[in-house]
Parts: sequence; structure tokens; C-alpha cells
Amino acid sequence: MIAPAVKTAIALDPYVVRVVFADGEVRDVDIEPLLAGPIFEPLRDAAAFAQVEVDEYGETIVWPNGADLDPEVLYGAAEPASGPAPRVSIPDRA
Repeated sequence: MIAPAVKTAIALDPYVVRVVFADGEVRDVDIEPLLAGPIFEPLRDAAAFAQVEVDEYGETIVWPNGADLDPEVLYGAAEPASGPAPRVSIPDRA
């Protein structure tokens, strides 16, 4: 399965990004399990984490320091190729 385009990324409480996809699906992605190493460790800083945005092609979420995540993992359709996985959940729709 190929994940649909990413339309919006909003930083929520610590280490959670709400991702809205072109098909209307929404995922809350907790990236705390990934926050180690030279790329993801700086995102422990709340100001740096809040700089999340959708990449220029609408394929995934990115940060200015070069960190990004596989869109299929964000959508919950695949596991990461290696390393820890983010926690992906579907928020309740009220």
C-alpha cells in the first residue's frame, strides 16, 4: 500500500505530530521512540520539534535539521526497515 499525500502536519504535545492525509485520514504519530542519534536527538527540544512541516512534495513530514519519516510508516501501513518504530494512532472523530 502506498500512503496518500500528506496535507498537514501539526506538532501536538511532546513528540506527537498530527498528520492529515489527502484521503481525509488522520494519524497521531508519537516519535518519542525515535529520538536518539544525530538526526532525531535534537527534536527533544520543544522549539525544534515544533518546526515540523510537510515536505515540498507532500510526501512526508520533515524538520529543518533533515529529519524525516517514511510516509507508509506515518500512515500505519508499514513497519520501519530498521530501528525503533513510532507509535501511530488514529484519533477519535467527534
